[in-house]
Amino acid sequence: MCPEIFLTVADYIVAHTGEFAALAVALFWTITALAFESASKKVGSLTVNIFRLSLAFIFIGVFTLISRGHFFPVDATTHNWIWLALSGLVGLILGDYYLFKSYALIGSRFAMLIMTLAPPIAAFFGYLMLDERLTILQFGGMIIVLTGIALAIFNRPVKGERLSFKLSPKGLLFAFIGAFGQGLGIVLSKYGMGSYDPFASTHIRIIAGIAGFTFIITVMGRWRQTLGSLRDVPAMKALALGAFFGPFLGISFSLLSVRHTETGIASTIMAIVPILIIAPAVWIYKEKLTPAEILGAVISVAGVAMFFF
Repeated sequence: MCPEIFLTVADYIVAHTGEFAALAVALFWTITALAFESASKKVGSLTVNIFRLSLAFIFIGVFTLISRGHFFPVDATTHNWIWLALSGLVGLILGDYYLFKSYALIGSRFAMLIMTLAPPIAAFFGYLMLDERLTILQFGGMIIVLTGIALAIFNRPVKGERLSFKLSPKGLLFAFIGAFGQGLGIVLSKYGMGSYDPFASTHIRIIAGIAGFTFIITVMGRWRQTLGSLRDVPAMKALALGAFFGPFLGISFSLLSVRHTETGIASTIMAIVPILIIAPAVWIYKEKLTPAEILGAVISVAGVAMFFF
């Protein structure tokens, strides 16, 4: 490759750092989804949440100790701590906890369908709080991506889940809270991070998340059951894998992404996990691929491509 072409490619990658980081997040979260699905079936979602964050706390601490000389984010400002902690509570507690609760009430298919509202919510709050504005092309790309995701999710057969429009109002509310939490959480993260290190910023979010789930488990009186799950070695292995690619790499790269692009764009690209997970679902779980899923994947990829022009 001649030097001129190399420089052109390098400049292109630098110009779209945020978009490429968001794609990496989607890949990381696809691995995480598979790992946490396995762990959740064994020990429950509440246990998964507290342990995944605890493991990520250690992973990030070791990484920042090597990269920055600090295991703990002691050099963060008051502004960083307040807004990143708030983003952790909003994104990791409201976003993740209520999304998991909605699964049991309305099923994963409808919950994930409602979660496609997270990117527009992020774009809305990005406009209000950060004065971010999407171009017509970018807004069109968002609509196309979310349409493809919705098409793939809604037409995907889910074992043991019947298609019905008589849905639990509480389940719908929980799913909306989850979408709201994830959409607002990423905007609060960008506002709180500023020029601070993305991995150290993630550390603060995770600390807040651990505090939140500790409170929930204490109030619910679930510590005996939660700690007893440590004896389930296969579940702990899946949790360790999920924590490495999820809260450690996934959340950190999501902050790297929003530093270099608009929160609405980053959230939209990150939302393609249901598309990326189709291939391993077919390969690992031998699920049948439907024409609607193929069409949805093609539409979503086309929408994502619009963010790179």
